[in-house]
Amino acid sequence: MSLLSSELILNEDQSIYHLNLQPSDIASIVITVGDPDRVSMVSSYFDKIEIKKQKREFVTHTGYFKDTRITVISTGIGTDNIDIVLNELDALVNIDFETRRSKSTLEKLKIIRIGTSGAIQSDIEVDQIILSKKAIGLDALLHFYDSDGFLDLELSDLFSKHMNWSSKKSIPYAVSASDVLLDIFKSADLLQGISLTNVGFYGPQSRSLRLQPNLEQFHERLQSFSFQENRITNLEMETAGIYGLSKLLGHEALSVNCILANRATGQFSASPERVVRRAIELVLNRLASPHLTD
Repeated sequence: MSLLSSELILNEDQSIYHLNLQPSDIASIVITVGDPDRVSMVSSYFDKIEIKKQKREFVTHTGYFKDTRITVISTGIGTDNIDIVLNELDALVNIDFETRRSKSTLEKLKIIRIGTSGAIQSDIEVDQIILSKKAIGLDALLHFYDSDGFLDLELSDLFSKHMNWSSKKSIPYAVSASDVLLDIFKSADLLQGISLTNVGFYGPQSRSLRLQPNLEQFHERLQSFSFQENRITNLEMETAGIYGLSKLLGHEALSVNCILANRATGQFSASPERVVRRAIELVLNRLASPHLTD
């Protein structure tokens, strides 16, 4: 059955509704960043830029880095935006816009998030780069999809018990990174851990300005949790959604986290742009390697 106009929404120029992109506009390798201004920071390393488009907070540049075609797109903050970006990226490569049907042969995107993050362990210094081996989502996004087949139920159950998680809050879910991308990006100087994807920046991460969060011993419980010798290393707001939707849609995904803050020690990076640029350079050079483009 063809998708109805209310489901697959196209603009007048036949671009996908929110991203304002046409199928030829994106590469099979996609870098996501939260901040729209960071798109141009990434594409400044490109040897050639083919496409620059923007609609709302979604800025997209596609070009070439060392003969490898790469798209960089801003998602904005949070897994609600991730739901839009991941579904529409998939539609661009796996739905025929003329027939409004799924293609018989599906394309697998490689999606790498470069994001800023806060460490939760006191021994993780600011300005480090961490790979998210797994992510625990405190939002409810994946519960709106048939996702039980790949979720790590043991991890999420143990986390909920350890945290004494309230039934009034969303049920945590856990999902793993792409083994393919982890193998390409793993390095002796890059820490791997479990990222906690929060549904907000203040209360859900136990920050207090004028409002007091109702998270009892939140950081202490996070610091003492481990699963198969993996600790919770950092807090951020997109990774679990990216991993979950990528698994559902058949894409490979990995989150690369720039540690700008340490919540345990109260430190913040003195040079946040420097660590972000270091992560960008690392990611671009790995993406242009023969291992990924073979």
